[in-house]
Amino acid sequence: MDFDYSNINLPVKEVIPNIKKELNSSSTLILKAPTGAGKSTLVPLTLLNESWLNGKKILMLEPRRLAAKTVAIRMADLLDEPIGETIGYKIRFDNKTGKSTRLEVLTEGILTRMIQEDNSLEDIGLVIFDEFHERSIHADLAMALCRELQSIIRQDLRILVMSATLDIPKLSEILQAPIIESKGKLFPVEVIYSGDTDAKMLPELISRLIKIAVEKHDGDTLAFLPGQGEIKKCEAILKNLLKGFEIHPLYGQLPPNKQFAAIRPSKKGKRKIVLSTNIAETSLTIEGIKIVVDSGFERISKFNPNSGLSRLETVHISKQSADQRKGRAGRLSPGICYRMWTKATHSQLAEIGIPEIEQADLSSLMLDIAKWGIIDPNELSWLSIPPRKNVIKANQLLHEIDALE
Repeated sequence: MDFDYSNINLPVKEVIPNIKKELNSSSTLILKAPTGAGKSTLVPLTLLNESWLNGKKILMLEPRRLAAKTVAIRMADLLDEPIGETIGYKIRFDNKTGKSTRLEVLTEGILTRMIQEDNSLEDIGLVIFDEFHERSIHADLAMALCRELQSIIRQDLRILVMSATLDIPKLSEILQAPIIESKGKLFPVEVIYSGDTDAKMLPELISRLIKIAVEKHDGDTLAFLPGQGEIKKCEAILKNLLKGFEIHPLYGQLPPNKQFAAIRPSKKGKRKIVLSTNIAETSLTIEGIKIVVDSGFERISKFNPNSGLSRLETVHISKQSADQRKGRAGRLSPGICYRMWTKATHSQLAEIGIPEIEQADLSSLMLDIAKWGIIDPNELSWLSIPPRKNVIKANQLLHEIDALE
């Protein structure tokens, strides 16, 4: 029985007939839909009974564990079923799937392991890459392997790429895939530039700005900081600075129960402040957010092929990330976004972030493709070609520790 979405008022609903039509004849499709359009929940559910699936499963990849879990639970709720029946999820150390599961939400690294165990993905009819603009190294590898499967033994395997902000025309050219765009319905968000910020003083400066914002505007607040250290310092400052607010940290290493506490609605009569890394940029809907305070920084791992070492660096975000963060204030109602930089600085930000594959240590990637049976990464079709220097360094390391024969 088809999923009845007639009573669900989400913007992506308007393009679902077009998505079904294209996937009926195309092996690969790109869906561009803004934050809050409903692409992560409504689209997978409406494709479950398409004839071209031939009763096979759908896999949907999410870049983060929290997003994978919450999206799966939301879809199960829409079907009025417990998680683990039609809808399930697989993340590290947590598997909620069963014999009747037909749509599995995974983190990207898990798909790589699945492909290595089952080289044809025989039971899978569609792989959905959600929030693909994040371009993690796992997502790029999973995409390369799925395209390899498609071209050699699984011409019937469909790939659906979904993103809110991405260089869609370039991606369409590389994948030779049609594009469907959902305009979405984002509420207006006023942007206030508060001036450039010293990253070393970030916890103190962002705490002051959060205090100004919550005293001036209604609603809950989502603040973006580069990492766990800044979040903890900011949390301590705000607990002394503001009374009567729920203050929740949100980052990848936080225990799951505390992550879910951050995204659940606040207690009646209390306003909430969520202090997050870029884990909250996409997929997650945090109830009640009307104010975003954006530090403008993120923390990334950069590999130096000369030294063979990686180090964490605090860098300015891209315009793409800034747009994603701003959009969190306009998902449920009109909102406001404070940016801790100037308009002049904004004009100089990179349009999009650098894919992880271009700046990361490639040792684990080279090990994964060796397990697949490939030594030269150029044999695969990449969206971004792994840098030669990094590939050489990774292979040297793997040979030194006898990981490769």
